[in-house]
Amino acid sequence: MSANTDEPELENREKSELENGENPEIESIDKSEIPKVEVSELESIENSEIEKIENSELVNGGVQETIVSESDPKINDVKETEIGSQDSSSVVEEVKAKPELKKDEGNRTFTMRELLNELKEEESEIIDGDSRTSASPHSRESTQQQQQQHNNAAIDLINSVTGLDEEGRSRQRILTFAAKRYANTIERNPEDYDALYNWALVLQESADNVGPESSSPSKDSLLEEACKKYDEATQLCPTLHDAYYNWAIAISDRAKMRGRTKEAEELWKQATRNYEKAVHLNWNSPQALNNWGLALQELSAIVPVREKQTIVRTAINKFRAAIRLQFDFHRAIYNLGTVLYGLAEDTIRTGDPVNAKEVSPDELYSQSAIYIAAAHSLKPNYSVYRSALRLVRSMLPLHYLKVGYLTAPPVGNPVAAHSDWKRTQFVLNHEGLQQINKGDQKQLSQSPSGRLVAAGTVDKSVIKIEVPDIVSVSACSDLTLPPGAGLCIDTVNGPVYLVADTWESLDGWLDGIRLVYTIFARGKSDVLAGIITG
Repeated sequence: MSANTDEPELENREKSELENGENPEIESIDKSEIPKVEVSELESIENSEIEKIENSELVNGGVQETIVSESDPKINDVKETEIGSQDSSSVVEEVKAKPELKKDEGNRTFTMRELLNELKEEESEIIDGDSRTSASPHSRESTQQQQQQHNNAAIDLINSVTGLDEEGRSRQRILTFAAKRYANTIERNPEDYDALYNWALVLQESADNVGPESSSPSKDSLLEEACKKYDEATQLCPTLHDAYYNWAIAISDRAKMRGRTKEAEELWKQATRNYEKAVHLNWNSPQALNNWGLALQELSAIVPVREKQTIVRTAINKFRAAIRLQFDFHRAIYNLGTVLYGLAEDTIRTGDPVNAKEVSPDELYSQSAIYIAAAHSLKPNYSVYRSALRLVRSMLPLHYLKVGYLTAPPVGNPVAAHSDWKRTQFVLNHEGLQQINKGDQKQLSQSPSGRLVAAGTVDKSVIKIEVPDIVSVSACSDLTLPPGAGLCIDTVNGPVYLVADTWESLDGWLDGIRLVYTIFARGKSDVLAGIITG
């Protein structure tokens, strides 16, 4: 699996119209046509085209770096996540460090990469016959024999794996060497959870070396054995968050092999529980949150309809949490766009009336387009983002990224009486956030295509916040503000306070402003400008 590819790979599911280069009408597109990006998918991508909107890159890095995964953390993609260890007594012990989920890598852990690199160097120095240690004392022989029998199945599985090409065969030789070292370590000390954890990584990576047509050994058997090792490691060390993370990836890989069956449903539930444990033990992991959202998205496609919407909204919260930990995490941004698109499709498909407290399908489509446009702006060379953008661009309020209402104080008087605050229209684009006065609001007319087109100039007496002036953006609750969802935009000229209609509406404004600023900070404002101005 290559870690140097630039574009995400999509799951091997049904090909969407986008993949085939078509530009179908929005009304006829099913949410499954927009691929998910996993952290791991981006790593293996190469020149793949867009597949359905699925969370399938969780483990191997696809749009499932779900919508993607760049390769959205196992050995490769922690794979889009972001994860070392210690002991100089042996080569294996030196590399068994527990990896930190690495930024922009995929669903696999960074540790395995280090493991392969270091073992490759050591392989030429250590003769295979020397890799075994002397037998333990007679008093431990019985325990060792039991441990050896327990490990034989795993060793046999790894020994029978052959790579698809010379590079794969070379990698597998290193993995086989590593497996023997870990087996010996565990025979000496069955409670060495680091060795168990790294052995599980070896099994997981070996599963990726199994050809698609190969049945001996089966990829599923290797992943199942890896799961057993992760289970043993976490029983010995319940705080080993990396193990829970990669364990969830292995389970997700197994679930993907089973389609939309009851068995797959149970595996996806196991994966979500392990991602949850990984996040609770290491909350500062946007990759784990992204993959958790992807697993929930996959699960939502299998469970009964009555359970689906709750699971989908939970997935939305995970993607949003990942973005707020890492504002430029384009895979999570893209995945959030696809899950919102799917929710809009489901809402229309069910035909249930939308009450005042719920977001309409049109608004969901518009929100979806914002996140997909932002992901494309951050990574304009990813073909999967380009294809998805072609599908949703017309759902944006062009020539803006976002148009909506906020309650604002009179210009220059942020502590005005609540009665003086007015609910007015605001627009957000690549240049900043701007209030529209009543006269200009009349010029924002709906075109037949559903796009909002602006005309005229904006009064200088209205609130205008330029992107370069923004210092931070946050939700706030203050008695000096009118009732509602408070928004504070701190600028070089001082804070600006606004109030959104609802807390859900506030989430959209927070994300929109932060994304515009992140795109500006990454030097990609011209890409966003091209999207919204045409």
